[in-house]
Amino acid sequence: MIDTSRLFVVSHRSLRILAALVWYGGSIALLLKGSSLLMEADALKPEKEWPWVAALIGLILGGLKGESLFKRSCQKNLDRISSLAKPRLWQFFRPGFFVFLTLMILFGVTLSKFAHNNYLLLICVAIIDLSIAVALLWSSRIFWK
Repeated sequence: MIDTSRLFVVSHRSLRILAALVWYGGSIALLLKGSSLLMEADALKPEKEWPWVAALIGLILGGLKGESLFKRSCQKNLDRISSLAKPRLWQFFRPGFFVFLTLMILFGVTLSKFAHNNYLLLICVAIIDLSIAVALLWSSRIFWK
């Protein structure tokens, strides 16, 4: 008979690595998506400077969000992981986080679809995407402490 009490038990370090991979995966995906939206906006109105301004705004907002909000969230999750008695493979984030992440992805995809061929909306959605990407990257320093 299989001992199910040890099934899917992993180290705390493994959970921290999985959490970091999701964090970095999200930041890379959002950087690519935000950059793509800015390039589309630039193709629509190449004479405008707004894509560059949007990129700068995304960087600034992302740094602020990363330091004030995402860093704390990341640290709380790492503390939670450390407190787990028998860490299981799926516990690198709380179940609610996965629900929230799914909803955010669906919301972001929907916003991006609405933004196509709409200069102002492309700029706005790009700022949101880039700011979240930068916030994730900025707060990821917590994984290396």
